[in-house]
Amino acid sequence: MNQNLKEPVTVLKGIGEETAEILTEMNIYTVQDLLEHFPYRYEDYRLRDLAEVKHDERVTVEGKVHSEPSLLFYGRKKSRLIIRLLVDRYLIQVVFFNQPFLKKKIALNQIVTVTGKWDQHRQTITATEIHIGEYSKGKELEPVYAVKGQLTVKGIRKFIKLAFQYVNNNLDETLPESMLNRYKLLRRKDALRALHFPLSQDDVKQARRRFVYEEFLYFQLKMQALRKYEREQSAGTALEYDEGKLEQFIAGLPFPLTNAQIRVVKEILTDLKSPYRMNRLLQGDVGSGKTVVAAIGLYAGVIAGVQGALMVPTEILAEQHAESLRGLLEPFGVRCELLTSSVKGKRRKEILESLSKGEINVLIGTHALIQEEVQFKKLGFVITDEQHRFGVEQRRVLREKGENPDVLFMTATPIPRTLAITVFGEMDVSIIDEMPAGRKAIETYWAKHDMLDRVLGFMEKELVKGRQAYVICPLIEESEKLDLQNAIDVHSTLTHFFGNRARVGLMHGKLSADEKDTIMKEFSRNEVQVLVSTTVVEVGVNVPNATFMLIYDAERFGLAQLHQLRGRVGRGTEQSFCILLADPKTEVGKERMKIMTETNDGFVVSEKDLELRGPGDFFGRKQSGLPEFKLADLVHDYRALETARSDAAALIESTVFWTAAEYAPLRAYLEESGAMAGEKLD
Repeated sequence: MNQNLKEPVTVLKGIGEETAEILTEMNIYTVQDLLEHFPYRYEDYRLRDLAEVKHDERVTVEGKVHSEPSLLFYGRKKSRLIIRLLVDRYLIQVVFFNQPFLKKKIALNQIVTVTGKWDQHRQTITATEIHIGEYSKGKELEPVYAVKGQLTVKGIRKFIKLAFQYVNNNLDETLPESMLNRYKLLRRKDALRALHFPLSQDDVKQARRRFVYEEFLYFQLKMQALRKYEREQSAGTALEYDEGKLEQFIAGLPFPLTNAQIRVVKEILTDLKSPYRMNRLLQGDVGSGKTVVAAIGLYAGVIAGVQGALMVPTEILAEQHAESLRGLLEPFGVRCELLTSSVKGKRRKEILESLSKGEINVLIGTHALIQEEVQFKKLGFVITDEQHRFGVEQRRVLREKGENPDVLFMTATPIPRTLAITVFGEMDVSIIDEMPAGRKAIETYWAKHDMLDRVLGFMEKELVKGRQAYVICPLIEESEKLDLQNAIDVHSTLTHFFGNRARVGLMHGKLSADEKDTIMKEFSRNEVQVLVSTTVVEVGVNVPNATFMLIYDAERFGLAQLHQLRGRVGRGTEQSFCILLADPKTEVGKERMKIMTETNDGFVVSEKDLELRGPGDFFGRKQSGLPEFKLADLVHDYRALETARSDAAALIESTVFWTAAEYAPLRAYLEESGAMAGEKLD
C-alpha cells in the first residue's frame, strides 16, 4: 500500500494546525481521507440552449452585450446593474445585485459568459458569476464539497489537488480484477480523479458507479462474514421432527396455505433441521397469515421434543395470539398457555411450575416471559412478534432461557427489501408476499374535510348493518400550533351525531393500560360500535366485525403508519372501507393520499414511503441502524446493493476468497473491521 496515503493531512503545503482542526471536525485525518471526501454536487457550467432550461434553474449562457449597463442605487449601499444580452436568438435581461464596479468593466458588443438563475416568465437571469470574453471550455463541471468553519470550497479543492500530487497518482486498487472486468468498473485511481476533476457528466457517472458498488460490497462483506461467524459459532440444535405428523397437522388446517406461506414454511423447517441456530426475519403484510406459519414452526418444535415461546408487545395481542394458537395446536395435543402481568397468584404459580416441568409446550406472552422466575425445561424455538418494539436486551434475555434456541422474528411492518437486506443483513429474510384467497381488498378513498357529513352518512350505513368503525385522530388535546382534530373533540362530535344510535368509545395514550384494555374488550364484544382513538390501535388488534375506518388529518401520518392503521379493518369476510380525511398543502402530502388509494400492498407502500422520505426518516434517524455511505444511496442504487449482496455472499462461502491473492485487499478490510471476529458492526 502507498504509505503516503496514511500520512496526516499536515504533510500537505498550506495545512497548518488550525486547518487540520477544522478537517478533523469533518472526519478528515489523513491524505486518504481527504481524497475520499467526495463532492456532494457539481456546478454545471456547460453552455445551454435557453429553450431547454426550466424556470428557476441555474444556467450558464454566452452572449453579446446589447445595451449599455444601467446602474441603480437603492437603500443603504444596495445596487442593481442591468444589461441586455443577445444569446443566440434570444434577447434577455441580466441583473447583477450589489456589484456596481462591473459597470466600468462591461462594454457594448462585448462577448460575456454569465451564470445565474433563469426566470422564464421575465426572460431574466439573476447572475452570480460573469466571465468577460470568450467562454473557456476548461470549467464545465465544478465539484462542490461540504465544508466547515473558515474552510472554503475553493480551499478544499486546492488541498485535494495537493493530495493527488503528494501520492503521485499512486493509488492501490482495492477491487479484484475479475470484478472490475465483470462490471466494467473504473480503476480506483481513475474513479477518484474523475470525481474530483471531471471532464464530463459521464466521467462523474462512471466514477460514482464504481464507488457505489465498492461501498455496498464492503458493507455486505462485513454483514455476510458476521452471518457466517454467528452461524458457525452458535451451534444450534438440529431438531428431528416426525414429518408424517407435521404433514397431518398442515393438512388439518382450516384453510390451504398460499404459495408464499409454503415457501416460507420450507425455509423455517430447513433452519430447524440444520445444526446452526436459526436467525430469521419473517415479514408479512397485515393479514398475510404469519400466525399459521408460526404455528407450523412451533408444532415442528414440539414434536421434536422442545418447548416454544412467542413474545409479543401488548397484552391484547398476546391474548389474541394465544386464542389463535390454542385453536390450531390444542386439537393435536399441544398445551399452550398465556403469561402476562395480568396472570397473578395461584394461576401464575401453576403455569410457572408446569413450564419448568416441561408440561407446557408453548408459552405465549408479553415481556413477562423474560422475568427471572420464568424457567423452561427445554426451550428450543423462540418467536418474537413485532420485534422492533422490543430492545435488543429483552430479545437476548428470552433467547438465553434456552440453549441456543432457534429464533424467528416476525413483523407486519413491511420493510422495503433494500432496507431489510441492509439493516438485517446478518439475518435470513423470509417474505410472505401473497394474501390468502377470498380476502377482500380494503376500499380506500380520499375525502376533503368539507365532505365529512357524507363520510359520516356512509359510516352510519355500515353501523346499521351491525358493523363497527374506527376513527383515528393524530392528537389527544388541542394544540395551538397544529390545527388538527383531536380525539377528545372528535369523540364529543360523534357522540352528539350518533346520539343513542351507536355507542362511541375513546382511547388514547394517556389512559392507563387497564383502561385501554377495558375499552378494547368492549369494542371486541361490540358493546362499543365506534372507537375514537389515537394510533394506539396500530399494532395487532383483531376485531373482524370492524369494517370502517376514518382517519382524520391523514396527511399528518407517514405512509407506513397509514397502511398499518388501515390493516385494522378488512379482517372478516365483509367488504371494508378506509376513508382518509385530508386537505394536504404539499405535493408530497397529495402523493401519499394517492398512493394509499391506489394500492393495498404493504411492500409497494413501504417502497414508495422510502422514496418520499429517504432511508434515515423511514426508521427515524437515531434507531435506524443504517450505515452511513459516502456516495451510495439505498433508494436509487438498490440494484447495485442487490448485486453487491449476492457477490459478497458467494465470496464469503467460497474457498478461493480466503486464499487467492486478488482478494487480499478485501480480506485485509474484513480483518480491520472486526467482522472476522464476529464483532457487531455499527
